[in-house]
Amino acid sequence: MRIALLSYRSKTHVGGQGVYLRHLSRELVALGHEVEVFSGQPYPELDPGVGLTKVPSLDLYREPDPFRVPRLREFRDLVDVYEFLAMCTAAFPEPRTFAIRVAKVLRGRRDDFDVVHDNQTLGFGMLRIAEDLPLVTTIHHPITFDRRVDLAHASGRKKASLRRWYSFLRMQGKVARRLPQILTVSESSKRDIARDFGVDPERLQVITLGVDEGFRPPTGPRVPGRLLAMASADTPMKGVATLLEALAKLRTERDVSLVLVTRPSPGGRTEQLIERLGLEDCVSFVSGVSDAELVELMGSAEVACVPSLYEGFSLPTAELMACATPLVVSRAGAIPEVVGPDGECADLVTPGDVGELYDALGALLDDPERRARMGAAGRRRVEELFSWRAVAEATAAAYQQAVDRHAGTTPTTGADAR
Repeated sequence: MRIALLSYRSKTHVGGQGVYLRHLSRELVALGHEVEVFSGQPYPELDPGVGLTKVPSLDLYREPDPFRVPRLREFRDLVDVYEFLAMCTAAFPEPRTFAIRVAKVLRGRRDDFDVVHDNQTLGFGMLRIAEDLPLVTTIHHPITFDRRVDLAHASGRKKASLRRWYSFLRMQGKVARRLPQILTVSESSKRDIARDFGVDPERLQVITLGVDEGFRPPTGPRVPGRLLAMASADTPMKGVATLLEALAKLRTERDVSLVLVTRPSPGGRTEQLIERLGLEDCVSFVSGVSDAELVELMGSAEVACVPSLYEGFSLPTAELMACATPLVVSRAGAIPEVVGPDGECADLVTPGDVGELYDALGALLDDPERRARMGAAGRRRVEELFSWRAVAEATAAAYQQAVDRHAGTTPTTGADAR
């Protein structure tokens, strides 16, 4: 099958969208399919055999100069003008503008592909693509939850700015309700998409994510007292503030340290809270690491923590389980689906509850035998349930359903696949 895989931004090591794109495309090629990725900036890292067509934006949010003002010669057309003006009014235009651009590119290449797979763009341009080609869309989770959490932690002028930033969700909801076939990564996300976007659950199909084989248990000893947490963004939804409050209590009675795999916003809420709690000497940040370095970090911790207020799947949780790292996680979103029964692969705590998190972390740090049992159980669960090859096989089957439906031979199915 000839597959066009679309993603408006594809940063490989930060956020589930880029990780999904890379591993799914690799495994689809291994199954014998032809895959060409169409992506805006930041462009993905892809494995051999996967093609890449760049669909450049103005790249207004790039590091180290986000919200930049482009030079006049960078503007190519009215889409670029709209993108810049939308940014100036505090909106986030990338899903809309990427969908317009990629729809134009694919209009001239209709005969090159059997199916198109959109990775959570949900722009109006996707509806144009669906007129010409079979279309499958993945929604990892509706960003409506991110919006609710951010607004709950904001006030005054910041609230108005956030409402404008998240205005693209109105478009995504309208598009989602008109799409013929949607994949998502957990039962939790399926319920939330149906509720928040008003999508018929019969058009939603669950295909869980996989874990790369490179995530393995460590061969050397773990660092005594080391905790580890990953946050793809410095936002309230990741629950880092709750973890830092619990860490401040823990360090009064034991020698502990925390590695945060994230890039904090300079002078942002995380750095301010670390300073206020006096944790500068026991918290370190790591970002921009390779897969091998990330595996080494995950395997170095005695206990890892996923304190998020919500996750559509939480791939880092599954990756930590693959490294046999014992976990304390929030009972939020899809995290309980990933870790399974409470206490077997992870201890589950109420999201945002500092006391519960403090108690669970302390108890696990004091019990090396239980940490070993929990890590081994997590490793077994990943081996049994979370394979990228299985993800690719189920996704290819969904593609065939889309092709048949577009040809008018079968109806859309809502059957789950794992």
